[in-house]
Amino acid sequence: MTVPSSVGIVAPQRARFDQPVTLQSGAVLPGFELMFETYGELNADRSNAVLVCHALSGSHHVAGVYADQPGNVGWWDNLIGPGKPIDTRRFFVVGVNNLGGCYGSTGPMSINPATGRRYGADFPVVTVEDWVAVQARLADRLGIECWAAVVGGSLGGMQAIDWTLQFPDRVRHALVIASTPRLTAQNIAFNEVARQAILTDPDFHGGHYYEHGVVPARGLRLARMMGHITYLSNDQMGEKFGRQMKQEKPGYHYEAEFQIESYLRYQGDKFTTYFDANTYLITTKALDYFDPAAAFGGDLQAALARAKADFFVASFSTDWRFAPERSREIVYALLHNGLNVTYAEVDCSAGHDSFLLDDPYYHGVLGAYMDRILR
Repeated sequence: MTVPSSVGIVAPQRARFDQPVTLQSGAVLPGFELMFETYGELNADRSNAVLVCHALSGSHHVAGVYADQPGNVGWWDNLIGPGKPIDTRRFFVVGVNNLGGCYGSTGPMSINPATGRRYGADFPVVTVEDWVAVQARLADRLGIECWAAVVGGSLGGMQAIDWTLQFPDRVRHALVIASTPRLTAQNIAFNEVARQAILTDPDFHGGHYYEHGVVPARGLRLARMMGHITYLSNDQMGEKFGRQMKQEKPGYHYEAEFQIESYLRYQGDKFTTYFDANTYLITTKALDYFDPAAAFGGDLQAALARAKADFFVASFSTDWRFAPERSREIVYALLHNGLNVTYAEVDCSAGHDSFLLDDPYYHGVLGAYMDRILR
């Protein structure tokens, strides 16, 4: 029996693209950079490459640790590595920070060559389709004509879907985890409340807060608290916190008294230390806009007719942000297009964040699917 292990010390890489890219909005970037990491070895016929697409606050740092930051473990390290479900002894895994991100890829914090100052609010809104289009350029740079698999959870799953639509001949398997073919009105509403918290922060300065040497921390903190509530399930919050209070008796004030209040405030405060508010705005808009069925009168089956890949789709029973019903919509549309689909609905208590956690059944079915890809 193989004991899973870490990929160990890793280092980010930077790819510079000097050709302009025209975005879905019509805006043009004269050039851009993408930060990425790779794990494992690309085989001789370049048939074992796996692209991992990140969710809202994710990055290119998917697995392993940095030599100078041993505590900074990749966000999907439990899934990727030797002996793990995505086994780096067999696969060459690529993680990319999306365009518009704040981890080194060109985004609002980058210098706008037209002004010599940071883009800030002048950075254009990007879409899932834009992300996939520039990921394809990175694949070209790496000499990868076809991905063995494109894998993503949540917003990353939307990217996996879009890969099969924009580049149907460049992906053999798509793994769509805890995702959706489009946001519900409720999800768009949550995103709008989060954006308004940022946009109305006095330190936002119309998105050009870098020039003022401030961060719209209050707005970003509230946005993260709002988002975090939607990532958890009622069961999980009840199990972890219930109605536990920090003190024995109520204090009759507005400081954090319940443990859940302290937890949310902690998560919000921590988020402001490493994530950029403009990137948060851009990324939630990309979530809102994604809807491949829109061009087909809302017919998802017609929208997915272009896909040729085999699919693995997974949902989680207590995920109310992207409920299992949304994954079943994807499965139904794919099956009615005659595609091969494996579907797993995982019984869990952790809500939307389950796709990031160690669930034996989830990891088992995903690993079993990956095992057969190269056979």
